[in-house]
Amino acid sequence: MANDSDSISGFKLFQRGQHYMKTWPVEKQLAPVFPENRVIRATRFAVRFMPPVAAFVLCWQVALGGQLGPAVATALFACSLPMQGLWWLGKRSVRPLPPALLRWFNEVRARLAESGQALAPIEGHPTYQALADILKRAFRQLDKTFLDDL
Repeated sequence: MANDSDSISGFKLFQRGQHYMKTWPVEKQLAPVFPENRVIRATRFAVRFMPPVAAFVLCWQVALGGQLGPAVATALFACSLPMQGLWWLGKRSVRPLPPALLRWFNEVRARLAESGQALAPIEGHPTYQALADILKRAFRQLDKTFLDDL
């Protein structure tokens, strides 16, 4: 069976990764369980600092009359780092939740519904993006006891 992430174009995958990065709640309680916190932090760092590093490397080599080949390779690598993070996040966002995580997702969703929150019906198998959406709402509207079952 083909995974949803296999049929998504590269550009769309980067967009999904960016959306997932904005949606995922970067909370310290989630860090031991999910790698998203580390990947998001590294990707944000790379988005901010790697393009200037790439430009600096190229300018430095041009100014010194050095070899452009290694400088271009280094600059391309530096520019690829944010793209690698967004690609990973995009792939992760469309992955279906494993059974144990799916149970917890449904429990958190039920607690949100019990607290009077209107929730859209789930279409298909919940993904990590659906988990990010639910967690973002849960951190805003529930007490932190919903994390006890994690």
